[in-house]
Amino acid sequence: MKKHLGGFICTLLILSITTISWKSANINHTTGDLKRGFTARELLDKYITNVYESAHLQESGLASNVFEKAITGFVNLKASNKLPQNSSMLTVIDFSKSSCEKRMWIIDVVSKALVLNTWVAHGQGSGEDMATRFSDKMNSHKSSLGFYLTNEVYYGDNGRSLKLDGLDAGFNTNARARAIVIHAADYVGENSIEQQGRLGRSFGCPAVAPEVADQVIDAIKDKTVLFINGNNNRYYSKYLDEELAANFLTQDVNSNIFASL
Repeated sequence: MKKHLGGFICTLLILSITTISWKSANINHTTGDLKRGFTARELLDKYITNVYESAHLQESGLASNVFEKAITGFVNLKASNKLPQNSSMLTVIDFSKSSCEKRMWIIDVVSKALVLNTWVAHGQGSGEDMATRFSDKMNSHKSSLGFYLTNEVYYGDNGRSLKLDGLDAGFNTNARARAIVIHAADYVGENSIEQQGRLGRSFGCPAVAPEVADQVIDAIKDKTVLFINGNNNRYYSKYLDEELAANFLTQDVNSNIFASL
């Protein structure tokens, strides 16, 4: 009986090893087929469309061209090792929209889910309802465009806040020196819109409503990507290089980015 049982267990082990080996080879074969089936640019377009549609971002009001910029930068920041490998959060702020609209989106690009869509204020110097002027100068009280990395949480004059580091030279790299942070503000929300026909404005910070501030900070703290879009023909970023992003996707087939396709 023991001999028969031993033989049966050996047979199961052999079958298990064979199955695992076959599955591993099959996964690698599938990945190789996917790489060979698309050009680098087609793969990037497929990735962007996949996340945009799966997270229902069009329905939430996020324009596809703005999301394309944001996620291209996200991929390039991954490629340049400025993000932790497990980083999956992407925050988009679109200051080409009215302050009465929910123009801040927090997206998990790996699970392809919209985490939060909410109101966000722009700086006093940038305009009233619409932000039309942008600057990185000290004391300008204007919003600054471009890519940021979120950093540490601290407690300041506006309570619990999140520090930001600008990544686009000439557009937002004075963010830390200017104390441009994410914080709660009672002038952000429906009450402000009802009372004055727009949100209140900050000294340049992307301020959010008190009731969502902790949720925002906890979701995006510790080196995640924030992209601020606006109507400004001067803005340019090296992180908008689509060819670089496409090549990274093609080469890094084992990344979380590629796995989400």
